Amino acid sequence: MTADPPAVELKGITKRFPGVVANSDVNLTVRKGTIHAIVGENGAGKSTLMKILYGMQPPDEGEILIEGDPVRFSSPQGAIKVGIGMVHQHFMLADNFTVMENVVLGAEKLHGIGARARAKIEEISTRYGLGVEPDALVEDLGVGDRQRVEILKVLYRGARILILDEPTAVLVPQEVDELFGNLRELIREGLTVLFISHKLDEVRGVADDITVIRRGTTVASVKPDQVTARQLATLMVGSELPSPEARESTVTDVPVLAVRGLTVRGPDGRAIVSDASFTIHKGEVVGIAGVEGNGQAELAEAIMGMRAATGTVELDGVEIAGWDTRRRREAGLGYIPEDRHRQGLLLDAPLWENRILGHQTEAPNARGFLINVGGARRDTTRIVAEYDVRTPGIDVAAVALSGGNQQKLIVGREMSHQPKVLIAAHPTRGVDVGAQAAIWDHIRNARIAGMGVLLISADLDELIGLSDSLKVIYGGRLVADADPSTVTPEQLGVAMTGATGEEIAP
Repeated sequence: MTADPPAVELKGITKRFPGVVANSDVNLTVRKGTIHAIVGENGAGKSTLMKILYGMQPPDEGEILIEGDPVRFSSPQGAIKVGIGMVHQHFMLADNFTVMENVVLGAEKLHGIGARARAKIEEISTRYGLGVEPDALVEDLGVGDRQRVEILKVLYRGARILILDEPTAVLVPQEVDELFGNLRELIREGLTVLFISHKLDEVRGVADDITVIRRGTTVASVKPDQVTARQLATLMVGSELPSPEARESTVTDVPVLAVRGLTVRGPDGRAIVSDASFTIHKGEVVGIAGVEGNGQAELAEAIMGMRAATGTVELDGVEIAGWDTRRRREAGLGYIPEDRHRQGLLLDAPLWENRILGHQTEAPNARGFLINVGGARRDTTRIVAEYDVRTPGIDVAAVALSGGNQQKLIVGREMSHQPKVLIAAHPTRGVDVGAQAAIWDHIRNARIAGMGVLLISADLDELIGLSDSLKVIYGGRLVADADPSTVTPEQLGVAMTGATGEEIAP
């Protein structure tokens, strides 16, 4: 009896861009009805490979086979026709539409827009345990529910092979468990999942097979029960990596940032952040844990002067609540924004111009009232080397870099000005384990030198490992405190749903 052909085979895939070989002779075999994880550093070529499989980019060389049949795609529509669907890391949903409207949008020819469409959505939701309500408004859904809507969208279009790009990046532990339950239901029904992630323990927990990509080519294919997370990390980067933990306290008794009664209101007058108060001392990392959308982004933007707020903010003993963002930066506030594309970069500008962004009046970017182009270019070269930004040169546009390399450029820029306080919103989001470890080291070293850090992250291990104290935000309020030396990710996850008191029990 002849065995079923693999769901996906990639043979000798090569993709070149000007100055960069993104994929070089990549080979990948994905068994039907399995979860196949793909791991690798930023810039290793994972995203390019998946874009090729999904028809977003053509390969320069190589062959794609779907269930044994060779295919060539000129667009994602071609991939969709043969049963491939992709759920991107950044959700592509219209908040002011219902679940049903989002699912049907662009696929009206399949089942109409009325009763047949609703019946199909309910059938898929029930069959795969997604628990999606067709009439729910997307803006009222949590992050985990939104992700299930994205999965429902591709299943509705007939996908039998799903590509999930960093699907757990913004989920709390309970939501991760629910997602993995959904994925196991999918493969029980014969579907196939390609799973891209930087969270190696999660990969080992859910995958049937793991492929490691390094420097654009496949270097290993392993079974999850035959390799540890640290061994996977070593395969990815070629060296042993430190953990975020095991560090002595450097917290002093000198306050460097004091926030009192900070309240941010939306256009409708509703409080997005309510009466937030906390103090960061020199040498202290204060972590903020919360499900996205609970006010942490607005809290950071208010401290930076990017949003109107009431309350007081003192930086090194000086009230700065009435200052604009530029003056706050010059006084010693650094900022790694949550959305690097919207707030952190000029995507069409070269790297050296992005080095200047937000620091136009500071050395080495300025000489008097003039921009110091030479100084900015030299320092960009230093940041590229020190923070391992993978790029052919500093004149490359930021849009040409992978997301992780964009993030490393931003982290390097902000750390280079040695701020008194660094507001770091998801500083390692979208970066690989090697870059993550390097960013952790930079934060540790700055902390030892006396910097205060407000750390906002969806990575609970990162929060626990780097923070000296932890606060949980829920519904715009700081609702609980936790000791990083005793709290578990599961306890934090429960607190993030609002189901705890002011102290999280060890």
